[in-house]
Amino acid sequence: MNLEVDLASPTPPYEQVRSQLAGMIAAGQLAAGHRLPAIRQLASDLGLAPGTIGRVYKELEAEGLVASRVRTGTVVLAAAAVPAARNQQQLAVAARGYASTARHLGLDLDVAISRLRAEWI
Repeated sequence: MNLEVDLASPTPPYEQVRSQLAGMIAAGQLAAGHRLPAIRQLASDLGLAPGTIGRVYKELEAEGLVASRVRTGTVVLAAAAVPAARNQQQLAVAARGYASTARHLGLDLDVAISRLRAEWI
């Protein structure tokens, strides 16, 4: 699981992590039953506060993407449980974040789209 956080981005770090994890779940990169890292571990790995990752996990749980259990930690639920509308909402949030970052870097739309196409593969 490869997550990246851009602290210079106008998108808050918790939203960057949440949208990446939600995208991985929706794309099937994180299968049902996959155990996410412990809050403290992921926070340490990403250089974020544990409360930030706790918020990410709570929001993912509220969206029906993960379940937090005392003994097993936070695990991914079946991707089929994610409604199409929620997928579109997550895509819109990610797109806004990407567009904002591209503008912040001074890129024009064609360059941003070209970079997206390159990552699509």
